[in-house]
Amino acid sequence: MNLVQLHRPTQSLARRGHALADGQAQVRLLSEAEQHSTFEEHLEQHGLGPLTAGPVEILQVNVGKLCNMTCRHCHVDAGPDRREMMDRETADACLRVLKRGGVHTLDLTGGAPEMNPQFRHLVTSARELGVHVIDRCNLTILTTPKFRDMPEFLAENQVEVVASLPCYLEENTDKQRGDGTFKRSIEALLRLNELGYGWPGSPLSLTLVYNPVGPSLPPEQKSLEADYREELRSRFGVEFTRLFTITNMPISRFLEELVDQGRFDEYLMKLVRAFNPAAVDGLMCRNTLSVGWDGRLYDCDFNQMLGLEVDASIPNNIRDLDQPEVAEDRPAVAGRRVIVNRHCFGCMAGAGSGCQGAIDSGT
Repeated sequence: MNLVQLHRPTQSLARRGHALADGQAQVRLLSEAEQHSTFEEHLEQHGLGPLTAGPVEILQVNVGKLCNMTCRHCHVDAGPDRREMMDRETADACLRVLKRGGVHTLDLTGGAPEMNPQFRHLVTSARELGVHVIDRCNLTILTTPKFRDMPEFLAENQVEVVASLPCYLEENTDKQRGDGTFKRSIEALLRLNELGYGWPGSPLSLTLVYNPVGPSLPPEQKSLEADYREELRSRFGVEFTRLFTITNMPISRFLEELVDQGRFDEYLMKLVRAFNPAAVDGLMCRNTLSVGWDGRLYDCDFNQMLGLEVDASIPNNIRDLDQPEVAEDRPAVAGRRVIVNRHCFGCMAGAGSGCQGAIDSGT
């Protein structure tokens, strides 16, 4: 990985009052790129449209935008200056949906999800229901005084940790995520290893997540995982279960960077040209329902950040989805039309990309 010099912002788009802090402004920018074909047109050309969702297997819950970090490519625009946080009532509505059955995984994200007071309640309650829980962790939060006992809590509840580590080199990681991030991340990984995370055969799964530093597609996931394993094991003694590669979506802070550098059209064209129809069945919108901090529903976490709510054929809030008459009408939720725009090219470019990493292993 080549060292890329990046200016690192210290505040979120929202705090800076940037025009792109508004999801609809981002949608307009994506929609007005007339020189590029639409995502729907590409689906139709390959006989894949319109895109519809299947049964909901994963409930991905964004518990808020508060974070201890302000990372360069954060699609959530999270940071210490954000105060949007899921409350107990909304968290309990999520748990009632899980209690109905059918959903096997609760995927908790943020921000730093651990900073929400409802985080432990969601984890313990979901585990009591027999639901698998994922914590989307930035690692550095585990080294802060207030959350130093979090690794033990995660291990006790057999929570899968999916942790961002954008490079195995200190220089690259710190350039993207802030000075000192890499050292603190290694400290957190070693602590998780001490508790049994990441070792071969361990039930405690530790997944690392790579995303490119700039406007390029991720390398092949399997080969990059081998590089990560060799570097982290030989230099630090770190073990992990697997690596996910995730494409940078042209939204939020990364969109700001593309526009500032005059590379928005170039990157969008790169995604369009790399369109891979084989990735369609593995798209996260096919089996995942995304819940915002305020309970609003979306087809995926990226749509959530753009304010693109689910199709009007189903309720748009988790509180309403919990109502008995809706619970009995599962096909309406499962067969809903997925809301798309040009950012969706990112999920079907190259090997494909989603919260579970690369989709098409044959690419």
